[in-house]
Amino acid sequence: MVAMRGLCPPVRSAQPVGPGPSGHAGWAATEDRTLLHHFEYLFQHYGYGVITFIVMLESMGLPLPAETLIISASVYCAATHRLDIQWVALAAVAGAVLGDNIGYLIGRRVGLPLLQKYGARIKLTPDRLLLGRFLFRHHGSGIVFFGRFIALLRVFVALLAGANHMPWPRFMVFNALGGLCWAGGYATGAYYLGRKVTEVSGPASIGLGLAVAAGLVASALFLRRNEQRLTQEALREARADAATPGGSGI
Repeated sequence: MVAMRGLCPPVRSAQPVGPGPSGHAGWAATEDRTLLHHFEYLFQHYGYGVITFIVMLESMGLPLPAETLIISASVYCAATHRLDIQWVALAAVAGAVLGDNIGYLIGRRVGLPLLQKYGARIKLTPDRLLLGRFLFRHHGSGIVFFGRFIALLRVFVALLAGANHMPWPRFMVFNALGGLCWAGGYATGAYYLGRKVTEVSGPASIGLGLAVAAGLVASALFLRRNEQRLTQEALREARADAATPGGSGI
């Protein structure tokens, strides 16, 4: 495949730009360019397969940047037309559904005792196991679907569903719906947003880009803060539930 030029500037230095806060901004910008540069290389050499593979691994329980990969691939489509957005979305959905089913089987076969013993190695801490048991007992179907959109749950939801013996047919339905809405929605949304940005020229393009960036940052901060708050509230409730007679302890 012909190498793409201009989408991601080359990274010449890993040094921060300037002291103080600007230095931290320099680090962040450099890391973002490095990640995009790696994604660009993967798209050029492995195409749709790398999207399916990485999304599948994250859905199985490995903490990988699948969401960032889907968005980057979609913007790559809009900017270069070297990938087809329909196949990007299909590859992402396939990876999400396949990975979650493998993760479910691992959780079902391995079970909670082994996850309790070794789960911390993949950041599945005792608190997260406790939280997972509590949530699946009360909101199993909703967790499988909406967990796709929450970074903390997306990585572990399939393992926890299998470990908590959620019925597979119900898991499969809500897993497929969640994977379709999450992967397909992010792919098509990022693609059409990227197209709109590239269609606008001059100062309007800069203004639109800044507005989009500000909106994304604000949305990410809002979701992160509320995710942490809701997670802590649910965790406190799960601990209280486990401490009561007849409650489900770990």
